[in-house]
Amino acid sequence: MSTRVVRFSYDIVCPYAWVASTQVEALAARHGATVDWDPILLGGVFRALQSPDVPAATWAPQKAVLGLQDVHRQAALAGLDLRFAEGHPRRSVDAMRLCALATGATRVAVTAALYQAYWQQGRDISDMAVLAEIATAHGLELADAQSDAVRQELRARTDAAVGRGVFGVPTLQIFEDGEAVGDLHWGSDRLHLVEGELAGHPVSPEPAPVPGAPPMRVTVFHDMASPYAYLGMTQASRVAEAHGAELVSRPILLGALFRDIGTPIVPLFAMNRSKQQWYAAELARWAAFWGVDYAFPSCFPVRSVTALRASIVAPECTMPLYRALWVDGLDIGQDDVVKDVLVGCGLDAEAVLAQTRTADVKAVLKDNTSAAQALGVCGVPSFVVERLDGTGEPVVLWGQDRIFQLAHVLRGWVPPKGSI
Repeated sequence: MSTRVVRFSYDIVCPYAWVASTQVEALAARHGATVDWDPILLGGVFRALQSPDVPAATWAPQKAVLGLQDVHRQAALAGLDLRFAEGHPRRSVDAMRLCALATGATRVAVTAALYQAYWQQGRDISDMAVLAEIATAHGLELADAQSDAVRQELRARTDAAVGRGVFGVPTLQIFEDGEAVGDLHWGSDRLHLVEGELAGHPVSPEPAPVPGAPPMRVTVFHDMASPYAYLGMTQASRVAEAHGAELVSRPILLGALFRDIGTPIVPLFAMNRSKQQWYAAELARWAAFWGVDYAFPSCFPVRSVTALRASIVAPECTMPLYRALWVDGLDIGQDDVVKDVLVGCGLDAEAVLAQTRTADVKAVLKDNTSAAQALGVCGVPSFVVERLDGTGEPVVLWGQDRIFQLAHVLRGWVPPKGSI
């Protein structure tokens, strides 16, 4: 009888991998599967793909702030108290060799101890004394972790991971009889997709609305040029309505935002090939998860300025314009295409297009973009949640894959601010 195995590729130095490590065993057990704990060298992966050793160090400041907040939020939702160790990121190669030395249940225990030491106790996992203490507590000799056999095993695991398309951690994939039978899933926020594959049906971590939640306003900043904005916009109204929240749509010029904050104009083109391939597959996975039509258009990237202005003049054409690009593959950068969509919405297309050329409408789009930047937005879709009673601080969530966090906030959850 075949056994399904969830291969969990990880490195102690990544906080997202720690978050996932606390949940993966229970996830697999719920569906009669086991976990293959696969220690790899994240730095080795980066070097193989010619990526920066510390990718976050290359991010625009606004992205770095939201990224830091996000990892604290994911940890909090998992019930974990995340604390960045002084001097992070620390060299983890010796810690990972210790993980590779251990086998079976001992590897799981050693991994948990290392994660706890680094991400909760703030200890230095590059300190051999710290590693010796953990090794001894689990019946291991630290010196054995420096053997050629262990070094070669860790390198081989890293090379194999790169060969499978791994470009970061945590990465999870389902195997059966030694063969990969599931998609490659990257990130602690993709565990529900892994579980859906094991269960044979979609599994959603989205929390249900609760009575008595404070009234909220959700402002969604978006640009039709982004496939992620399309996916997020297919869900924004549903989630806001389910939680009784007011939804405000604010189109922005994503390219102008990227230019001003120092992000590549087309981030997809700046990624290494493995990451590009994963994101292409990931978009289709999310469309299937949300149950919406989607096809990546051959005309990408698209100039969306006229379409965005049209959505300001006639908000009812917003989703039809999104679908024209991301379902039908039409170039909404062409005025004739925008005109056809407007006609299909029953609008006076010539009148709407004439308004898109007015100073007032142009100013709205520019002001929306400036407002997004001032709020710390670094991409689309971004959701800014505010309490209608004026209490608390706005919460900024970035990405269509943060719909679940949006639902938590609309229930009254106050996410941690996060710090290093």
